[in-house]
Amino acid sequence: MSAVTASRCLILLIVGVFVFVSAGQKNITAESGQDVTLTCRAPNNNIIVVKWSRADLKQEYVLLYRDSHFVPDYQHPSFKNRVDLQDRQMKDGDVSLILKNVTINDTGTYECHVVQRVRKPTKLISIVYLHVDPPGVEEVSVVLIVILCISAVLLVAAAVGFWIFRKYKHQHSRDSIQHPSEMQQL
Repeated sequence: MSAVTASRCLILLIVGVFVFVSAGQKNITAESGQDVTLTCRAPNNNIIVVKWSRADLKQEYVLLYRDSHFVPDYQHPSFKNRVDLQDRQMKDGDVSLILKNVTINDTGTYECHVVQRVRKPTKLISIVYLHVDPPGVEEVSVVLIVILCISAVLLVAAAVGFWIFRKYKHQHSRDSIQHPSEMQQL
């Protein structure tokens, strides 16, 4: 397992402890600067409205798509020109969100809601928790792992050296007690 994979596993484990994970929730970890796809698939393709939101944005949306058009009036400014649908025709109910050039400010819980022709109320389809690592995190993780490994080797070497020293000192002390006449001749 690489250091990057190990650090991501650790981050996901920590996030999993602090975030309530429902049956439909997915967790994604990304690096700052990457493009990320937040998946969401509705039961059929009779979709007339797609709303991607984040609770902390209050009344503004990450993306609002209605009647085959984006509605920028209610979009949060930080997502303007950075989001798109993976498939604007929403074939097979695919309403996945592409979030471009993610930053640590994009970390949060995203909800995908749809309105279908046959069912007018908004229906929650998917919840995705996105965690974005700041730039350079994987380099810091690798350096930290190397430092910890070197420290562990030095600690083991010091313990073995101390054990050998004590054994030698103990043996030398026992030899001088067993042969006191030799000590007097010196």
